[in-house]
Amino acid sequence: MMTSTNFSLPTDRLQRETISVTLQINDRLYTVEIEPRVTLLDLLRERLELTGSKKGCDRGQCGACTVLIDGRRVNSCLTLAVMQVGKTITTIEGLAQGDELHPMQAAFIQNDAFQCGYCTSGQICSAIGLLSEGKADSDADIRELMSGNLCRCGAYPNIVAAIQSVAASVRAGDATI
Repeated sequence: MMTSTNFSLPTDRLQRETISVTLQINDRLYTVEIEPRVTLLDLLRERLELTGSKKGCDRGQCGACTVLIDGRRVNSCLTLAVMQVGKTITTIEGLAQGDELHPMQAAFIQNDAFQCGYCTSGQICSAIGLLSEGKADSDADIRELMSGNLCRCGAYPNIVAAIQSVAASVRAGDATI
């Protein structure tokens, strides 16, 4: 005869447990009380009101939530905020220096690399990470390595052109990532 044992905790207890974390986001420290299960994306958007990162699929398939963590591209919907303590997080809001756009932001405008704009922040963060990885050698490489960032409007040729223009400026020493 089989019996079942319930090993779950009462849900009211789970909902009340929070921890204090301090995160470095866009060169600023934020100390927040959060539940350990809160994703970085939800923390950014709902608690810190940094709404540039978008919630698209919430499954890591569209790339709209891409941010940079220690310079690497990360889908913020798939990572827990508590796991980012001690790391440097950069969102689209942290790229510009005052009124001066990041070179990738400027290239997206110059190359008309967006239409509706929903995916643009994730595309830009992913493109910066891609260049930091030193892998933007050809259009085919860029298309392959950006394949985790979807654009429903189909601005892909212009996105590739924007990335290539910044890559050329970096190679020439005219821009830094």
